Amino acid sequence: MELRQLKYFVKVAETLNFSEAAKALAVTQSTLSQQIKQLEEELGEPLFIRSSHSVSLTAAGTDILANARQAIYEANQCAERIKDLDRLACGSLNIGVTYSFSPILTETLLTFMKMYPKIRLNIFYKPMNELMELLKERTVDFALAFKPSQPVEGVESHMLFQNNLSVIVATHHTLASRDRITVKELSEYDLALPSKGLQARNAFDAIVAPYLAGAHIRIELNEVNILLELLRQSSMASVLAEATIHNERGVKAIPLDIPHNEMSGCVHILRDSYHKKSMQEFVRLLSESIAVRERQNACFSRA
Repeated sequence: MELRQLKYFVKVAETLNFSEAAKALAVTQSTLSQQIKQLEEELGEPLFIRSSHSVSLTAAGTDILANARQAIYEANQCAERIKDLDRLACGSLNIGVTYSFSPILTETLLTFMKMYPKIRLNIFYKPMNELMELLKERTVDFALAFKPSQPVEGVESHMLFQNNLSVIVATHHTLASRDRITVKELSEYDLALPSKGLQARNAFDAIVAPYLAGAHIRIELNEVNILLELLRQSSMASVLAEATIHNERGVKAIPLDIPHNEMSGCVHILRDSYHKKSMQEFVRLLSESIAVRERQNACFSRA
């Protein structure tokens, strides 16, 4: 049974005239009659009583008419919903974000919600390893995070911008006036660091720790906002991606003078997966945001 056959049946049932129905459907009368006959054969029941002067519905035809109309309505609704999704007029978008990546996201979230008010956004703030699992489970459509040190099987990482590990201190800190900070200088201060397992801490352990023997780690925590507040109210220092303090007041990022301390801000997607149009649009807006363009320009200026 085809949707087209149901549409033909409903039109004949409404007009009770094969000639008028064929004209309304823009098909020949023979085509219409053939399709109705095929439908009747498939159902095993005649749907119309035909005579030389009139057409009327059989009991079977009367019985299925309401269902046929409902099927056509639902099919049209489905087609319209697909069009709405293509126009970004409905649907949802599930985004995974690491804590260190989240500060540069606010501008794009506000822009997207204003442009597409009927798209529901679901944001998942998780450590990198948990985000990759959510991505593989298709709980999130994509993840925003810095590039992991090792590739993740089945996941593609597309770079948005290049960033650096920096020393983060309060604006009143004695180091705040420096242009760059060496590892030796950093070793003289107590450190407040993200907990082990978080992406920023993984980067610190891989890139900075080998040069920083006997580091004074005073506190470790998995909440970036609390960490930054501790820095504002103390003489401690931290090492985070510079992007982590985007639009944060009372703290400053100073480049850490250490080799190979680059971090790539990336969009992570499942390889060979379907990419929602809403996802494509969100990533486009993010790549054009002030927060991302500032970091792209900084990268070009260093080059």
